[in-house]
Amino acid sequence: MNKVDRAEFGESEGMSEYILSEIAEVIDCEHKTAPQVDSSKYFSIRTTDISNGKIKFESANRVSEETYLEWIKRATPEPEDIVLAREAPVGEVGWIKDGYQVCLGQRTVLIKVTHNEVSKRFLLYYLVNPDTKYQLQVRSAGSVVEHLNMKDIRNFKISVPPLPEQKAIAAILSSLDDKIDLLHRQNKTLESIAETLFRQWFIEKAQDDWEESVLAKVVTITRGASPRPIMDYVQNGTVPWIKIADATGSSSFYIDSTKEFIIESGVSKSVEVYPGDLILSNSATCGLPYFVEIYGCIHDDWLLFRNFDLVSKYFVFFFLKQINRELNQVADGSVQNNLNTAILKEYPLRIPDKQALNQFDACVEPIIEKMKGNNRKIQTLEKLRDTLLPKLMSGEVRVDV
Repeated sequence: MNKVDRAEFGESEGMSEYILSEIAEVIDCEHKTAPQVDSSKYFSIRTTDISNGKIKFESANRVSEETYLEWIKRATPEPEDIVLAREAPVGEVGWIKDGYQVCLGQRTVLIKVTHNEVSKRFLLYYLVNPDTKYQLQVRSAGSVVEHLNMKDIRNFKISVPPLPEQKAIAAILSSLDDKIDLLHRQNKTLESIAETLFRQWFIEKAQDDWEESVLAKVVTITRGASPRPIMDYVQNGTVPWIKIADATGSSSFYIDSTKEFIIESGVSKSVEVYPGDLILSNSATCGLPYFVEIYGCIHDDWLLFRNFDLVSKYFVFFFLKQINRELNQVADGSVQNNLNTAILKEYPLRIPDKQALNQFDACVEPIIEKMKGNNRKIQTLEKLRDTLLPKLMSGEVRVDV
């Protein structure tokens, strides 16, 4: 990693100013929704798939080869190109990785760097910088739905230091992102190992003499609750208030922080949870289990699982992950999916013997702890990157090239 020296706040010498269209092709998307398919190697990138310099390919829609070829007629997105969200959320950008074939979803823009004195990776971080994102969002204000028009994007001013400094800054930030990505990949591998163990032990090799039961007879399932009207309880709150948004988009399997808090008098009108509790999303993206790592209260979009006398907590966690797809299929709700709790409680399962459960816990617990440790490292690295990025871009922290 390049050496970083602190200097007085100020711009680097030799800064060059461009408008975006001078250093890159700025290409609008098709103004229609690409028809999706269940399985394909081609991705359609929507605004919701773009966040903080990354594209969440795992959540992106798949499209057919025919659709892909039709949608790339304007321009072919390639590795190291940048995708910008024009709307919802305005100003978010993502980086196309090697090995991915993508087309643009609605309300996105493709940015292909063409200037030989501008680093592609530096431009990505320049656009990720909160100050830049704010400047883009300011330009989107004024309409019913915040929206960036193509003229403002193409005329957006960019100030860059000399190319060697750009590359040095990009190398520092990329190094942090590479470490974060590696830890995420490790966690995916560990999670896959644990899920494979569960499937092999308790589904493929299930014993005929294991007792047949239903979920509600194995654990206690309680729905969360929300004090009403909620706005009377969230102002000046001190008790963590766990909502679906605290888990949405997270790569972690546990919740250790919240965006909102409720006041003490709201606790009795909700459902308390404690570190180690197991909860399941009951709305929006249904059927996703999480471990709670903090004291707090849960919104009524969650279900709480307790009293693991017959089975272990890890068994229930991976059982819920195993049946996630089926739970989503039985979710109801016209505007927003809601899990049918009655169906969940009557979901059939076989209760393994204690020896099998103990052996499974002994294998899985170290995996879970390793994943938790990796997540703590990820949080530390992300905080360092997010602190360092604006300082590098402003010149408050300078790079010794």
